Amino acid sequence: MNTIQTTSIKGGEWLVKPSETAATFIPEDFSEEQRMIRDMCQQFLTAEVWPLLDRLDSLEPGLMRSLVEKAGEQGLLAASFPEQYGGLGKDFITSTIINDYLGAGHSFSVALAAHTGIGTLPILYFGTDEQKARYIPKLISGEWVGAYGLTEPNSGSDALSAKTTARLSEDGKHYILNGQKCWITNGGFADVFTVFAKIDGEKFTAFIVERGMEGFTNGPEEHKMGIKGSSTVQLYFQDCKVPVENLLGEIGKGHKIAFNILNIGRLKLCAAALGGAKMAFTTSVEYANTREQFKQPIAKFGAIQHKIAEMAIRMYAAESALYRTAAWIEEKEKELLDAGQPFNESLLGAAEEYAIECAILKVIGSEVLDYVVDEGVQIHGGNGFSAEYNISRAYRDSRINRIFEGTNEINRLLTVDMTLKRAMQGRLNLMGAAMGVQKELMSIPDFGEQDETPFAAETKLVEGFKKSLLLTAGAAAQKLMMGLEKEQELLMHIADIAIETFVSESLLLRVQKLAERGGDTQIYQDILGCYLYDTADRIAKYGKDAINAFADGDEQRMMLLGLRRFTKAQPFNSKEARRRIAARFIADNGYTL
Repeated sequence: MNTIQTTSIKGGEWLVKPSETAATFIPEDFSEEQRMIRDMCQQFLTAEVWPLLDRLDSLEPGLMRSLVEKAGEQGLLAASFPEQYGGLGKDFITSTIINDYLGAGHSFSVALAAHTGIGTLPILYFGTDEQKARYIPKLISGEWVGAYGLTEPNSGSDALSAKTTARLSEDGKHYILNGQKCWITNGGFADVFTVFAKIDGEKFTAFIVERGMEGFTNGPEEHKMGIKGSSTVQLYFQDCKVPVENLLGEIGKGHKIAFNILNIGRLKLCAAALGGAKMAFTTSVEYANTREQFKQPIAKFGAIQHKIAEMAIRMYAAESALYRTAAWIEEKEKELLDAGQPFNESLLGAAEEYAIECAILKVIGSEVLDYVVDEGVQIHGGNGFSAEYNISRAYRDSRINRIFEGTNEINRLLTVDMTLKRAMQGRLNLMGAAMGVQKELMSIPDFGEQDETPFAAETKLVEGFKKSLLLTAGAAAQKLMMGLEKEQELLMHIADIAIETFVSESLLLRVQKLAERGGDTQIYQDILGCYLYDTADRIAKYGKDAINAFADGDEQRMMLLGLRRFTKAQPFNSKEARRRIAARFIADNGYTL
């Protein structure tokens, strides 16, 4: 059993309510079965995927599909699906573990995530009983492969502006689709596609399209910068005849399918990105241990140790936020199931509840991976630029993740937008908390005795991060009101404070929980110390830029003074802490936390 207690924290409430270590799930809480599944994923990559990476990148016909089928044979496609359709009925944390530990499979990871996520979930959650019975068993066994057709050449992030149309045939038996879709992962070999079109040019609706349907074709494979082994094609619909029984969900409600599926996809992308980061990190540490310069391994040089430590710090922090959120979603799903909700509405409702956190995770996961592979190339030096070394593939494959599942810019804007909307709906007491921070600014700071209890300073600093966010966002919303949505640069700064704050608190709770269990926690406390010390400066910068964008005079001076108070970190020797962190991973020859 997972060691997690019930919590009443709702989406976004971590900002205004305290969190407890007992109610925080951490990767060290994995059950024995979950650890076995984790190990099985790693073994699958080692035996089946990594030896074939060059062949996959050359798009050898049938190879990727055969790997998806093998994953299906081992149950890796079926984990989170209901037993009635041939699934294993595992919990949400377990499905997150699979995305995490298969995330190091380069293009294979992309194909697998697209298949089990956007390629299958729309039918599972929105399909009729007949549709689910027809498609789900074959999709989760790997007999059929799924894909998702939303994006169009001119729509980009504005998915609802799609031009693909659908009209009912004169005999009422088919919808006739016309248009095209682009950037379709698995599109070259998938059997089943969830495709979005506008009925009569206006009612945005989803359809299940099968390969072989009259009027449906796909274009040639795209030549891409990275994930070269992933099939990416355009789809063409020329009077494509789709049976009326293949309409998915309700007419005109396609946006519910598109946007709800994205919440889960964003968290799973973070998981896969972290899996890729761990692999790139291990590759880089192994290289640093064997590459000699000036008659010693480069792992002995301080500059390399700094890179190794910082890569590990960022991965460990992001992983803390990932599994904290996955557990919240799992818990909320169980709560909704117990209240009588059907399984599909339960998970979608749980993911919607934590949509803010899912957007944050998408950003932090993809940007941590980008940082790790970039530093990994640097550790490899000139060899990192050579295709002979896998770190160059990792570098190229990483870049798409900041665009997938909504660009990071879109997700930053969504983070703030959803938070403010929940405040206006009364779901989140944001303004009350912001007013409390404003009152605190007018009071005399407490210069009493310093609290010496464990993690008191770190807790106070994270609380200061929250106050910095409440101060900045509250004042901006109050002053600019409806005009705030047009100030994207300002919103980006506020989002960055929110992201850093959520990750910082998640990391703090994880390290506190480990410390409460006893044992040697030096490396975890070093990771926490480095992360918070640097985050304080980052939040101070984001907050300063945000405040200067909308305030002036006494108001500006007062807020900047408050920001400095809230982001004041105690002196910390991060150099020595990073050396200790690096020493652990250099000795282990890879990522072992």
